[in-house]
Formats: sequence, structure tokens, C-alpha cells
Amino acid sequence: MSALAAEVTSISKRCLWLLLDDEELAVPFSDFPWFKSATIEQLCNVERPTEDHLYWPAIDVDLSVQSIRQPERFPLLSKTTG
Repeated sequence: MSALAAEVTSISKRCLWLLLDDEELAVPFSDFPWFKSATIEQLCNVERPTEDHLYWPAIDVDLSVQSIRQPERFPLLSKTTG
């Protein structure tokens, strides 16, 4: 069995794009604020331990793939300072 692939294909000021198998998903920073101040290296270091689980170890963020596909169904909470 091969490992599950996840690759960051593009990063802009507003979002990052992930390629999961044959599906490309936008991850808007407005919906996922944890990524906004991360470095390119931190964003590109993404793991996919299971089909529906993504993990960015450098910034300690775990996400369900379904939460990216349908963010309105998954209210995300973030502790921010400032």
C-alpha cells in the first residue's frame, strides 16, 4: 500500500492550494487563520496520515479534509493574540 499524498501546489496572500490525489483544494486563510503567518516551509510540510486527515507538524495544525471541502459545516476556532 502506498502512502497517501498531500502536496502544497501554490501559496498566495489569501490562500494555499493543496493537491490530494487528483483533487486540488483551496485553503483560504480567512477560513483557516492558522496558516496566514506561517512560512512557506511550514506550509509545505504537510502530512496525510489517513485519507481524511492532514497534519502540519511545524505549526501543530490538524484538519479534516472534509473541513476544507465544506468549511461551513465545521466551525473552526482559533486562539489568536492581539
